[in-house]
Amino acid sequence: MHRRIGFIIAIAITAIVAVCGVIHAYRQYIANSPTIEPDANLYPIRGIDISAHNGVIDFEKVKNAGYQFAIIKATEGTDFKDAMFIDNLRQARQAGLKVGAYHFFRFDTDGYLQALNLLHSLRHRKLDFPIAIDIERFGNPDGHQASIIISRLQDMITCLEKEGVDIILYSNKDDYDKYLKGKFDNYPLWICTFTEPEPNLNWDIWQYSHRGKIDGIKGDVDLNTIKTEFYRSF
Repeated sequence: MHRRIGFIIAIAITAIVAVCGVIHAYRQYIANSPTIEPDANLYPIRGIDISAHNGVIDFEKVKNAGYQFAIIKATEGTDFKDAMFIDNLRQARQAGLKVGAYHFFRFDTDGYLQALNLLHSLRHRKLDFPIAIDIERFGNPDGHQASIIISRLQDMITCLEKEGVDIILYSNKDDYDKYLKGKFDNYPLWICTFTEPEPNLNWDIWQYSHRGKIDGIKGDVDLNTIKTEFYRSF
């Protein structure tokens, strides 16, 4: 009996240590990720990307703070629809921001069905940028082969393009190398990196911070810059 209790206690301690390790990693590598400010002379245009987790946003204040665009979460996977998508889209546009939308790509579900979910939310709404597909391991389950993920992504893109939807692909540097590089090079790239993008990386939007502070938004918000020629092409 005592041995069994000791075994249970050992398991509990191991679980606590593991949780503490995850919290520590989050604080070290995500919450405390370095903040870089892109050269305003090279990249003068600033924007945000948001979802329902950012809460109610005062887009007038965001606009007055010098931000010019907002890319708004629409959907995730085959059945999730962001509860704030329509309100955020309408209010951001009313405030004078250029607007775009993004879909969080799930590794464990069918690409074609993900496209249908996104199309159902978009409902042919006119946006100012190509629709972004967010491809990253963070937030996705492990255990899916890269070849399967790439195939599902291609299925999603094929379906969207048949409906006349223009695409931009979002990823961080590691997942770009794993899933996109050399396979989807003909699509615009929205790169997430907290250091200057590599000179040979052909990007159009750069997400440079997850910890932005902006008047009109409670808490942290993702910050982005966009190449001027890409911004003006839409």
